[in-house]
Amino acid sequence: MRCILADDHPVVLDSVQRLLERHEIEVVGVADNGSEAKRLIEELKPDVAVLDVRMPVLSGIEVASAVHGRSDTSIVLYTGFGERALLVEAMDVGIRAYVMKEAPLDDLVRAVRTVAGGGTYVDPVLTGELARGGVTDKVRGLSPREREVLRLASEGNTNDAIGSKLFISPDTVRSHMRHAMEKLEADSRTEAVAKALRQHLIQ
Repeated sequence: MRCILADDHPVVLDSVQRLLERHEIEVVGVADNGSEAKRLIEELKPDVAVLDVRMPVLSGIEVASAVHGRSDTSIVLYTGFGERALLVEAMDVGIRAYVMKEAPLDDLVRAVRTVAGGGTYVDPVLTGELARGGVTDKVRGLSPREREVLRLASEGNTNDAIGSKLFISPDTVRSHMRHAMEKLEADSRTEAVAKALRQHLIQ
């Protein structure tokens, strides 16, 4: 089994590499930022990539989104952040495992082996998040772009401003917002944003 690691903390990289190699998982590359992690995935084509969520240049989720559908590498997110919104977003871009850094190290090994075998793994601490508040339906419903439009709208941006930030037309912004309103059963843009915030679909 071939694996790459990406984390902007050298101590984490070193400890995880030692852990995996003790369990006969070959670490073929390490990176301290998301851009380098993306390059390693594309060039080395490892079986598994263990990525931190928040890294310089590209986040772990952005890396996963960039290679989704173009790579057979299974992604494991290894993070200190357990927000439901992050878990929702990770699932949307095809991430196969989500492991908290506070979990026993053996859990990470279990996650790597699980995704390499074609399975999925969610840290036991977070499994309740999927069932709480109807989030499972929302995970499958709202697209990443719809959530991004809602997030920018929550910051007070107009459709023109959102379009400019996302490099899409105002009409496309309105279309994403309309779809999000339908999925959230909201009668207005304001209600859609309020529901998304309340259900932690955006932050």
